[in-house]
Amino acid sequence: MSLLEVRNVSKSYGSGHASVTALSDVSFVLDEGRLLAVLGPSGSGKTTLLSIIAGLLRPTSGQIIIDGKPIHLRSNREAAAFRRSRVGLVFQDHHLVHYLTAKENLLLVPHLSGRIQHQHRELASSLLGEFGLEARANHTPSMLSGGERQRVAIARALMNEPRIMLVDEPTSNLDTERGRQVVEMLSRHISGREMTCVMVTHDPRMAEAADEALHLIDGRVHSADAEGVLASAP
Repeated sequence: MSLLEVRNVSKSYGSGHASVTALSDVSFVLDEGRLLAVLGPSGSGKTTLLSIIAGLLRPTSGQIIIDGKPIHLRSNREAAAFRRSRVGLVFQDHHLVHYLTAKENLLLVPHLSGRIQHQHRELASSLLGEFGLEARANHTPSMLSGGERQRVAIARALMNEPRIMLVDEPTSNLDTERGRQVVEMLSRHISGREMTCVMVTHDPRMAEAADEALHLIDGRVHSADAEGVLASAP
């Protein structure tokens, strides 16, 4: 089942001779249970694409359809509410709260949405276990390795049981082996579930654990690898 559709999305900044095009006519479709790696050098438009899918930026033209609903037409307030309930965001620098333990960082998600209940504590424990962090549940970020902090950030993003995960450079501060472990854990969690994931990375080696890959160069789709990704190459 198609969960995410990106239809002819373009994004420009400025106007006239000062106009800069960050994305140009990007299109693809992503089904449930799939992990898409978006690759490209710095400045290729990867993070801009992720921000548009999240509803943090509006496209200059084109459409973003999630679960059959157009995210690009929502107001800022509606887009924020949608992100809280349906989207899991993982940033490059983790953004963990330094004085909270790993488990408390996960429980911050239901806390901000209302009241922490028993099922939230159970889910937090389950996710920490799935990502190999049971023994680190009561450790603060300063007591964790870079790979462990990234796994906590991914587990936290899964606390609202999102339909779509958006992950920005999850392995940029890790060596190849630890980076691969993080991506493989994420891929295993996505597989077979009613959710999907878009992962931005500059490292082609990290794409090996993904189901599909999309290559951006200068804001355009250069190539798309894998069945199910629809792309318009220049």
